[in-house]
Amino acid sequence: MIASTSQRPTTTGRAAKPPAPAPRTRRRVWTSRSYLVAAGLLTLAFVSPIYLTIVNAFKTQDQIVKNPAAPPAPPTLHNLTDALSRPDRIIQIGLTNSAVTVIASVLLIIPLGAAFSFWLSRRPARFRRIVLACFSAGLMIPPAVLLLPTIRILTLLHLDHTYPGLILANVGGGYLSFAVFVYSGFLRSIPAEIVEAATVDGAGTLRIWWTIIMPLLRPATATVTIFLSLWIWNDFMNPQFILGPLHGQTITTGLYLSVGQYSTNYAQLFGVMFLAAVIPVAGYLALQKQFIAGLTSGATK
Repeated sequence: MIASTSQRPTTTGRAAKPPAPAPRTRRRVWTSRSYLVAAGLLTLAFVSPIYLTIVNAFKTQDQIVKNPAAPPAPPTLHNLTDALSRPDRIIQIGLTNSAVTVIASVLLIIPLGAAFSFWLSRRPARFRRIVLACFSAGLMIPPAVLLLPTIRILTLLHLDHTYPGLILANVGGGYLSFAVFVYSGFLRSIPAEIVEAATVDGAGTLRIWWTIIMPLLRPATATVTIFLSLWIWNDFMNPQFILGPLHGQTITTGLYLSVGQYSTNYAQLFGVMFLAAVIPVAGYLALQKQFIAGLTSGATK
């Protein structure tokens, strides 16, 4: 009787089993740390100019030259008083001109943008897309490209070197395009039944827009107001070339005139910069709740 024995396959020549994958915990830790370091560096890049402006606004000229990043020890208010007592009154005139320009421009852009967006929202979708594509040119074309044609048009209208010309240039520029885009996106969330019910009740288009639509657009209006106010307030190119340095200045062109050709009083310059930033920061803090609500509502459309 022949006994058959089963031969087991040998493991000679077989590839060894791959090693078990390393735990992902360590990789996640390094990834989290790298994200944290990147976020810290990015935050530092944005915060450092603000920090330097604040601390140097309360330091003397010698302290600024010696160590600009050091905190003021002891702090002084001479920079602010010297900036306010300049013989050219660059702070008083610059803040007044900037405030008037911002308020007049925003008060014109907001009703024009809201009314046009409401009218556009009631048009066919194809026509609406074409018009918005045309308005997108106001955001994509650099303002420097349109500066010379804008000045030529203002010259023909005898509005060059005037504040109405500067305000008209702000209204006709990319600022109106931005307002139309924000309002058009926000109006998509408003049910059409509201407008239809008001129309059935006998309300006209103008009354519907002013009494029904505009209150609903309050978060979007706050967003548009903050963005446009900051952009117009910080604008340097339009006031410099449309107004000209001899006619007057806004706060941004005033800062440019404060820099000397051969020597600069950094203590007074930082005082001027600090005072120039007080009004925009105060306006943002006053409207930040509506600003966040407008961004959140626009993100869900």
